[in-house]
Amino acid sequence: MKTLVWRGILYPSLEYFNLQSDDKSYTVESKIIGCYEDKIFAVNYSILIDENWIVQSFLIESEINTIKSTFAGKRIQDQWEINNTISPEFNGCEFIDISLTPFTNTLPINNLKLQESISQKIDVLYIDVLNQQIRPVQQQYTRTAINKYLYENIENDFKAEISVDETGLVISYPELFEKIAEL
Repeated sequence: MKTLVWRGILYPSLEYFNLQSDDKSYTVESKIIGCYEDKIFAVNYSILIDENWIVQSFLIESEINTIKSTFAGKRIQDQWEINNTISPEFNGCEFIDISLTPFTNTLPINNLKLQESISQKIDVLYIDVLNQQIRPVQQQYTRTAINKYLYENIENDFKAEISVDETGLVISYPELFEKIAEL
């Protein structure tokens, strides 16, 4: 089990994160609280991940300015069922990206096992919690050093070099997140 706290920089927040594993899967349970512009938010999320770091299911419960909502997703072979509806636009997405946490960068980092200077594009189910939207996006990861990855969002040209620990968890995501405590 790994427990840590991330601080959100652009979206001021704190995240209390737990990762548990057994021989066949990983389970994440996390809580985020914060504020951004005129939004005060609390988010609880859980993710079930297989041994290859591919998401099998997720549950995101959020409260933004006292309005509660839920995103629930589960993989059914190569399709996603989101809030009890099959969503073909997400076919082929093995990973999710939750806007308010750096954890979801760990999923492709640990799955792809890139060698230095190697890049790979991936299709991702992007969950924008503050705007209550889910959409498919394309991202690219390039391993630039032992514990560093260049993350690129293909649709908007956003780039950042992410530093991770030996387990692939984010230590530093410039201007967005930093790890501030770990057990």
